[in-house]
Amino acid sequence: MIPVNELARGFKLYQKEYEDRALEVLRSGWYILGRQMTSFEEEFAAALGEDCDCAGVDNGLDAIWLGLRAAGIGAGDEVIVQANGYIATMLGIMNCGATPVFVEPDEYYQLDADAIKKAVTERTKAVMVTHLYGQATRMDRICDECRHLGLMLFEDCAQSHFASFKGVNTGLFGKASFFSFYPTKNLGAFGDAGAVVSKDSAITDAVRILRNYGSDRRYHNIDIGYNMRLDEMQAGLLRVRLSHMEELIANRRHIADRYLNEMKNPKVELPKTAEGCSHTWYQFIVRVDDRKAFMDHMKNEGVATDISWETPPYLQPCMMEKFGYGPGSFPVTEDICAHIVTLPMMEYMEEDEITKVIEAVNAF
Repeated sequence: MIPVNELARGFKLYQKEYEDRALEVLRSGWYILGRQMTSFEEEFAAALGEDCDCAGVDNGLDAIWLGLRAAGIGAGDEVIVQANGYIATMLGIMNCGATPVFVEPDEYYQLDADAIKKAVTERTKAVMVTHLYGQATRMDRICDECRHLGLMLFEDCAQSHFASFKGVNTGLFGKASFFSFYPTKNLGAFGDAGAVVSKDSAITDAVRILRNYGSDRRYHNIDIGYNMRLDEMQAGLLRVRLSHMEELIANRRHIADRYLNEMKNPKVELPKTAEGCSHTWYQFIVRVDDRKAFMDHMKNEGVATDISWETPPYLQPCMMEKFGYGPGSFPVTEDICAHIVTLPMMEYMEEDEITKVIEAVNAF
């Protein structure tokens, strides 16, 4: 069975480098807030480009929570988000005491700029863009809308490491951006890890204080903080992976190019990339009318598939109870969630594996 993803493949590609770095960290005797974390923060910021700063934290959800709090989002505020995003985005907003306000996505699964103005109330403070599946969102009109309406702009880049819009990497458009380095991500750790990136060092400095018990120096606490630090082992291993990102993204683009050029089945709608946007193919998402029949067929052909994700966050029990949404609240999102399927996309695939996936899709 060809898996949707197999993390061991990514490890084996650079096994000696990972093992050498892990031993380096273990032998150093310093495991929290050390050189590996500082080096990763500097290297990741430099790789993104422009003059930005990076503060490493323990995971992507906490990156959203701490980054929003550091930027001044709090109780009573509203943040506009796309309804088909992942629940972690909404939880990060809610953990600050703010309220997510849902809007429909565009034809590329990204936040629709046309929906922003209609969702604004007197309590709206910000817009949160989530760059889904590895594709950058069309940011020009969204930036214009936020400027015109006086709203802060934030980016959830958990799935879009090094995707770009008109040559600018995601994470560099808003007041702050939030990254997850969960193991499945294109830039993935070997456990949980995340980061806040901003061109405003006051935000990243505040995150550094909040992530470490609210302390600006040892045993001196100036804020009510948390224990949300990026540890040395994950930072060190991320540095190895970061050094190979160009090669890893090129590998995913090769797989996607073959899929897009060789899948010829009118029953299977292939993903589209918007003009000016680059795609790093965190996931390869197709749409089919009869999802169960398609997934059963693929399984019988020896190809695993997945759904990312079947239930939109506002229809999760915790959200329905709190906000009172129900089926039909966002029909575009619900149609997407009812028909999307994730095909295999991973660090390395043999050419005959790619061919097998293509042939299985074409045979449906």
